[in-house]
Amino acid sequence: MSFRLVTRARVRAAGALLAGALALAACGGEDWSAPHPKPHAIGRLGVGFVDPAAPPAPEATIVPTPGSWDAVHPSRGYRVVLLRAGADESTLTLTGAVEDWAAAEHASLKTVDAADPVAGIVRAIGLAPDLVICAGNQLVDALALVTASHLKQQFLVLGAELAEPTENVTAADWPGASFRGEGLGMASAYDPATFTRERAERAVRAGVAAVLNGITGIVIRLD
Repeated sequence: MSFRLVTRARVRAAGALLAGALALAACGGEDWSAPHPKPHAIGRLGVGFVDPAAPPAPEATIVPTPGSWDAVHPSRGYRVVLLRAGADESTLTLTGAVEDWAAAEHASLKTVDAADPVAGIVRAIGLAPDLVICAGNQLVDALALVTASHLKQQFLVLGAELAEPTENVTAADWPGASFRGEGLGMASAYDPATFTRERAERAVRAGVAAVLNGITGIVIRLD
């Protein structure tokens, strides 16, 4: 039986997992049960991120001008779940970049380790964050199946992308980091050496800037 069919069966059972995940929302880190103001962007996107007169179409790939996202920051207390899977160097690099970004931006960060991708995604959704940031190729296939059923939850995928993302899934990657799952295997151009800390940090900032400005459901391609 294919991975996709097996995962679909598990997704159908995710409702029960989500109910359990809601009970875990207050576990670890800050208590997110209190009322939370709607997050907003502080600062504006620079010239060259997108053309305001011709916003990108769904599933489009944009190549923003380097640094055009630097002036954008989340409002204080922005709630983020770091959903990670795998202990390879690439995933660890992405994880470190997210943690450093959250500390610098005074974001409220919780981490979910997804040994089981579907269960991990469901638990992340149950925490009801402003954004779920995903690190690890092992998550891609499960994200492709689960995210379409949770359109109110925003996701940012780092160093990979979904083949057919819905409007709530944004990706930030670069040449050498464009794993898409769906049984497509590893791209021939995949190169773990391209997962540098500097590039991972730019992916986080560019991706969050896009989400805060409502530019979602696309792929942000960095150099």
